[in-house]
Amino acid sequence: MRHFTVKDFANGCGAKYFGPEDVLEREITGVTMDSRKVEEGSLFVAAVGEKVDGHQFIPSVYEKGAICALSQQELEDPAGPYLLVEDTFQALKDAAEAYRRTLDIPVIGITGSVGKTSTKEMVASVLSQKYNVLKTPGNFNNEIGLPLTIFMIGEEHEIAILEMGMNHFGEMHRLSKIARPTHCLFTNIGVAHIEFLGSRDGILQAKSEMLDYASEDARIIVNGDDDKLITMKGKAFLYGQSSDYDVYADELKNLGLEGTRCRIHHGEKTVDVTVPLPGVHSVYNALAGASMGFLFGLSEKEIKDGIEAARAMKGRGEIIHTSHYTILNECYNANPVSMCATLDVLEYANTRKVAILGDMGELGENTPAMHRQVGEYLGKLHVDLLITIGSFSEDIHKAAVQAAPWTTCVHFPDKNAFFEKQDELLKDGDSILIKASLYRGGFAEVVQVLTTKE
Repeated sequence: MRHFTVKDFANGCGAKYFGPEDVLEREITGVTMDSRKVEEGSLFVAAVGEKVDGHQFIPSVYEKGAICALSQQELEDPAGPYLLVEDTFQALKDAAEAYRRTLDIPVIGITGSVGKTSTKEMVASVLSQKYNVLKTPGNFNNEIGLPLTIFMIGEEHEIAILEMGMNHFGEMHRLSKIARPTHCLFTNIGVAHIEFLGSRDGILQAKSEMLDYASEDARIIVNGDDDKLITMKGKAFLYGQSSDYDVYADELKNLGLEGTRCRIHHGEKTVDVTVPLPGVHSVYNALAGASMGFLFGLSEKEIKDGIEAARAMKGRGEIIHTSHYTILNECYNANPVSMCATLDVLEYANTRKVAILGDMGELGENTPAMHRQVGEYLGKLHVDLLITIGSFSEDIHKAAVQAAPWTTCVHFPDKNAFFEKQDELLKDGDSILIKASLYRGGFAEVVQVLTTKE
């Protein structure tokens, strides 16, 4: 953190302070809600969760060096200084907004229906070739994770890259108020969270709330190949596969699961690069990274090096080679757009192609139809074996049986039923895509079982 005192934090969230007066002028070294991560000078936020009440850990955090605690309960005989507020979650957001106002570095907000995290990683890989960058750790992209990320911005950081996620109207508005981005990057508008937002137009409206508290001269960067985002043409920096855009790619050559070779253009500048992640969607991530690189004055070589240094995060386009299989681990989350995109990636495999697909969540009344759409999409591909697991995914199975008669389709009600039959179905050398929605239980266990097979 940068020169932010206990008093600054208290003023930012309207807290009442209890403790020695001299502590108010001491600087906070970090903010955490996890008592296990408390270090010397940390401010501990006691949050009341569904299963655990963080207030029970307040006495122990002082022993680890916490400078202060944030509480929504009056403490009897406290072991150290504390700030009292009505709601620690709201206070965390308010204080993070106050801290953000003290910072004068560029802040890049990234949102979209699909690929936020992968795009964040690519942008960070590119900009890190020239700048000291802070990026959202993992998927800290909500109203708790984003404030905690902002508090991680230190004296050494020159750019902050913040992933911003939402699933209801108003959430992005609140995130924008905290983050106040100077650059707003939109990846795409799909159907994720359509259960709560009604339509893709509703999703566009909700995502566009990121602009509500953006700086007056904020740069807007969008995927021009998205039919909804192209409506921002005229006020946005566009990237995609059209030579009319500010940054575009051509001469794409598929390298299978090893990635894609392409040429990226920006005016008279060109970058010949190998995107080291499979799938055309990874080229869009690279274009987003290149766009930010050009906007921040990186050289062609720096952009190339940054793109080629990018690596997949666990569960997002991760390629795992085992003694039995090649696994495309996409188990982190799923929606119809991302599921079809990763099925496209599986097409690049040069061995028997197996797709293990699970339920997709947060689709509301569209759930059956959108699962059927994925099954129908199999009719455009050449998957050898489709394994579906879960109640919703049975609609994928039924549609695929009709649309792709060349594909062997097997359905299981749950993961345990699949585990009993896996050795009968899978063969050594198979290329296996594993994907399901986090909101429906996820498939991390499936990845674990297949990768540890002896």
